[in-house]
Amino acid sequence: MPQHTSTSRLIAGTMSWGPWGQNWSTPQTIQAIADCIEVGINRFDHAAIYGGYTTEAQFGKAFVEGGFHRETVEIISKCGIQYPSDKNVYTIKHYDYSPTEIRRSVEQSLRNLQTDYLDVLLLHRPSPLLDAKPVAEILNILMAEGKIREVGVSNFTPSQMALLHQELPFTFHQLEVSLTHDAPLLNGDLDTAQRLHIQTMAWKPLGSYFGESTEQQARLRAVVPPMAEKYGLTEDALLLAWLLRHPAQIQPVLGTTQKARWQAATKAVSAELALEDWFTLWTASMGHAVP
Repeated sequence: MPQHTSTSRLIAGTMSWGPWGQNWSTPQTIQAIADCIEVGINRFDHAAIYGGYTTEAQFGKAFVEGGFHRETVEIISKCGIQYPSDKNVYTIKHYDYSPTEIRRSVEQSLRNLQTDYLDVLLLHRPSPLLDAKPVAEILNILMAEGKIREVGVSNFTPSQMALLHQELPFTFHQLEVSLTHDAPLLNGDLDTAQRLHIQTMAWKPLGSYFGESTEQQARLRAVVPPMAEKYGLTEDALLLAWLLRHPAQIQPVLGTTQKARWQAATKAVSAELALEDWFTLWTASMGHAVP
């Protein structure tokens, strides 16, 4: 499917841009978009539910008023999660992947974002009631209509990925993976992505390194700062460089809302961790040597 020729490896996550975090004004959102683009990050990760179904519209208004060019960025969004809010009449959080709801959600996201298409649509969480055939059919229709360019999933297990992939060879999987949340390295998530030629996006790519006081964090605090200094990186950029070393070609979704940290993160893309340094970090995270 069509892709922009200069999309960044890093993705700016917008979950904290609205009421679930910074609650930026339109001018502040314009500045955040401009800051990301200035440092070389031109991909923006959304979901219909972010900010209680409000953050997409906040971003869309800012994007238009800021005079940004649509073809220079990639906009990712997600559908499927439904939860009670003042925007709907749901009585319980649930998932809905009926063809009617997928179309409704996509078209609402397009209106909110004030764009004609999504570069990527992800199914936000796996539902035990997901029926792969009609889901694949509506996604193919939406791609044929030009409303979405590529599709993917988020937080699916390897078997769930395989189930949908046999009906529709999708392009992306977004999941939680980091130095402190390394299960995907061994549970088949990243192996399946490589086998099926699915690109991996990583949410919460810094894991629990910042903001928590655990034995794991203490072990990492002993090795991360000196290694970051060795490579001329900030500590968060080193954690990203560790992820980027993986052959799955992981694309981190950055949760920060600070320009300085966006800028620092871009240096991780060109960093090349030595093999033993990569294993030094992983060993510290696990708390024991590899078997």
